[in-house]
Amino acid sequence: MIKSFRSRALKAFWTNGEASKIQPTLRGRVMLRLQSLDGAKRPEDMNLPGFNFHPLRGKPQRYTVHVNGPWCITFGWDGKDATDIDLENYH
Repeated sequence: MIKSFRSRALKAFWTNGEASKIQPTLRGRVMLRLQSLDGAKRPEDMNLPGFNFHPLRGKPQRYTVHVNGPWCITFGWDGKDATDIDLENYH
């Protein structure tokens, strides 16, 4: 289940559908990944085709899934909840 967001734009998109701060070309793929993240019981549940799931280096442990081009959703994990979810541009 989604517990918290780092990105205010993602939080608004998830909670009330406010998408003005998210590129139109990313919206569908972002929502699909958020829905999958909300249903995940552990980080490895995000290891789905096309998501390119992998852990990131560093402490605390964070994970990433590919959205499109350089865009990725990153998140932490606490028990059974996804935390500190962010949309980041890696180039």
